[in-house]
Amino acid sequence: MALVIAGERSGVGKTTVTLTLLASLCRRDRLVQSFKVGPDYIDPMFHQHVTGRACRNLDPVLTSEAYVQQCFAYHSQLSEYALVEGVMGLFDGISSLAISHTLREGKAPMSFAKDKEQRTNDEGQRTNDKGQITDFASTAHIARLLDLPVVLAIDCSRLSGSVAAIAHGYRSFDPRIKIAGVVLNRVGSDRHLSLLKDSLEPLQLPILGVMRRQDNITIPDRHLGLVPTAELPELNALIDRLADLGDTCFDWQRLLPLLKSEPLSFFASSSLSASFPVRIAVARDRAFNFYYQDNLDLLQQLGAELVFWSPLEDTDIPKDIQGMYFGGGFPEVFAQQLAENSSVRHAVKTAILKGMPTIAECGGLMYLCEQIIDFEGKSWSMAGVLPTSAVMGGRLTLGYRRAVALQDNLLVKANTTVYGHEFHRSHLTLTPTQPLFETFRYDCDENMGCEGWGLPANIYASYVHQHWGENREIPQQFLKECLKVASSKTWI
Repeated sequence: MALVIAGERSGVGKTTVTLTLLASLCRRDRLVQSFKVGPDYIDPMFHQHVTGRACRNLDPVLTSEAYVQQCFAYHSQLSEYALVEGVMGLFDGISSLAISHTLREGKAPMSFAKDKEQRTNDEGQRTNDKGQITDFASTAHIARLLDLPVVLAIDCSRLSGSVAAIAHGYRSFDPRIKIAGVVLNRVGSDRHLSLLKDSLEPLQLPILGVMRRQDNITIPDRHLGLVPTAELPELNALIDRLADLGDTCFDWQRLLPLLKSEPLSFFASSSLSASFPVRIAVARDRAFNFYYQDNLDLLQQLGAELVFWSPLEDTDIPKDIQGMYFGGGFPEVFAQQLAENSSVRHAVKTAILKGMPTIAECGGLMYLCEQIIDFEGKSWSMAGVLPTSAVMGGRLTLGYRRAVALQDNLLVKANTTVYGHEFHRSHLTLTPTQPLFETFRYDCDENMGCEGWGLPANIYASYVHQHWGENREIPQQFLKECLKVASSKTWI
């Protein structure tokens, strides 16, 4: 048993409700494991800041349905309570067929139309006339996969009696979803609350929490969502206010049994027998902090030592390393500081040109460019490895991708299909002459263009974020290349 916090749509306060629950539980010295549905990086940062435990992403597109179940079962059994924050509205997903994410190495790429003939639906899934699951990767999909009850958060700021129609509709839409109750958010007054309760009473649906409008509880956001935790000096004070709120606004007598984590059976993943005794420099600071914890765990399980460092603050790259990993983040926000740290920019470029295996995802790719041109049109020098510039703009590139490797590269072989997610407001002034991937929308054959830099051959720079949980061959391949550096004693 555990609990899913879902919303009737985006923006209803799922994250606030989740953080309030987590803060109050942790104040009571409860050991709690949190999860986040979807590919998001920032919400899990807030979870981890509160609980002290890495939040785990549950995303069957980036991984698989089986991996979602294994990940939840393994990590939830290590804690007393477990809580899953949903994504968007409860039934908001994508139209897709369940996909086996085994790497298709060495095979000719297949179109979605042909490939889907080899895919199977889960019996009982909600499908359309094409046989596609219509809410794949939604919060409802995850709740069904894990057989968990759902608490529905409802934004009550602009309604009263209509709350019952909303609650009734969500409870009856899919009978397999167990709605355990509702949390009424942004309630304005005692009279407002009375109207809401009167409307809900005929449904006999428990009200598990009432959160009044809170002018002093605001998490700032910007062009890609919430501002990350490392940039919020007043965050601890905010979490304390949330804990105070959580102590009084929830029906804990009903909630605690739902949150209780029970031991679950799961299929243990195959052991990682290969050992790669190498040191990997992982850029982690305010500019670079988008990493899936499972990816970092896999590198360590394979024998790598992770050395965390800051391209913003440090004066050189770490010593005695055999590989570098630049995750996503907000280099555009800190472009001036990154540019002013010329010694690190030069060291990064020198290391790569000498053959250092390097992964650079999204923000990391931008850092390897010649320049970042910010929203105000100002140019800032970056590492200068890639002969292109990253230009910030208003257009948002967003969505899951099916990417087919066009050539052998640092991580995968030619014709291998991988799945990832793009989320950025920058574009490059020049496209690579020999791109890594041809990309498609995840759920159809719509071509999204070619992207990714693999020259020099020891780099992998792409806008597509990947979760390696289902594809351990990827970190293994990376560490094999790093081990070659270690064997050559080039950096020791």
